[in-house]
Amino acid sequence: MSQMLLIHDRLREMILSLDIGPGERLTERWLETQFQGSRTPVRAALMRLEGAGLVQRDGRHWVVAPIDLGEIAALAEFREPLEVTAARLACARAEAAELDAIEAMLDACRPGVPREAWHKVGTDFHVALARLAGNAFLARAIEGVMTRLARPRWLEVWTEASRAQAWAEHRRILGCIRRREPEAAAREAAEHVRDTRDRLLRSLEEDRRGLRARGVVLVGR
Repeated sequence: MSQMLLIHDRLREMILSLDIGPGERLTERWLETQFQGSRTPVRAALMRLEGAGLVQRDGRHWVVAPIDLGEIAALAEFREPLEVTAARLACARAEAAELDAIEAMLDACRPGVPREAWHKVGTDFHVALARLAGNAFLARAIEGVMTRLARPRWLEVWTEASRAQAWAEHRRILGCIRRREPEAAAREAAEHVRDTRDRLLRSLEEDRRGLRARGVVLVGR
């Protein structure tokens, strides 16, 4: 793997896990020291992260992009038809063994499992279902949306109740696909996207002051 990709992947992980908070300033010199890289791969990694919406320019410097509440709502509008289409296609195209693998993924999330695992499975579930649809464009689009939602979802999976609700919704979608019920799967997928949007916005709005105290920058709405 090239040095640029190594820096990109490590910095991306730090941003998505909130080890580096939204609104935090980044300097190329600090990144060179942190990742023991030269300016060229550091700058290339930052430009790639800029394209993913995770960092942005601030004059001559860079900052971690704030969490945009308006973007969360817009992503839900974009995501819903994608998820609905993926669920319908998966009913026709998914193999039983593939569904078994997704079910095993969900089974791994039980009470007491670190929320890092819940967060990862929540993302992997949607990407895996999109791949079952057999359409690479759908899969890439949904993976991109889940990346943009990674930071607010990290905050949203803080409580056990929220994790349990999302897990139950995933189970219902998977059950409909197993039974080859495309309309029911589509309905469950649409409701899950809307419920996730509402949970994310509600949890962020309710804890806006606390998040600011922790250095998390929210914009919009």
